[in-house]
Amino acid sequence: MFNQLIKFNSAELHALGLSLKVAFYCTLIAVPLALLVGYLMARKKFRGKAIIESIIHLPLVMPPVTTGYLLLLLLGTKGLLGQWLFSALGIKLAFTFQAAVIASVVVAFPLIVRSVRTAMEMIDPGLEDASRILGAGKFKTFFRITVPLALPGIVSGSILGFARSLGEFGATITFAGNIAGETQTLPLAIYAYMQVPGQEMATLRLVLVSVLISFIAMAGSEWYIKKQLKPKRR
Repeated sequence: MFNQLIKFNSAELHALGLSLKVAFYCTLIAVPLALLVGYLMARKKFRGKAIIESIIHLPLVMPPVTTGYLLLLLLGTKGLLGQWLFSALGIKLAFTFQAAVIASVVVAFPLIVRSVRTAMEMIDPGLEDASRILGAGKFKTFFRITVPLALPGIVSGSILGFARSLGEFGATITFAGNIAGETQTLPLAIYAYMQVPGQEMATLRLVLVSVLISFIAMAGSEWYIKKQLKPKRR
């Protein structure tokens, strides 16, 4: 049985590789945006802030299929924005690899923002004020004071977003489809194998891989946070 569990076929390996690739691009895109939004939410007060926060966090409470359908209405070839992209620029997003990345970014982004915002809210604003008084500009203060102090939360949020992207199903299957070799990520491959009689072992293989990757990501996040928060000896 062990030999069967480690005997991956090319389709399974491709689904695994595609999932990791989608999660990587998702994190690469979402983290810089989350740094900006998290900072604004933590430090700035402006009219309509509560509404913007609610919109940002909607993917956390909406059914993932709803999120995917809204993306389809917006970015599909007949969508509000997607129609223009397709007719004017020849860019098609729906049911492509890019669609899988976009779906993952949308569902993972709120988790990263929450971690970043919480970490930044815990920083004493007086440290940032002192930096600016000493001559550092806003950008220099942000990257030399705010980001380093909030780094445990940023890293934790990044890993959480990466793991969430690996497990994304509903928005992806709605907006990107379940196309083998193109948009079929690990969760979609598991779903596809579950529908085929005699593929129980392949399903179990992919489930175990999914659990293992998620466990490693979360354990790594916890280890890093504890390491950063541990008092350093002088």
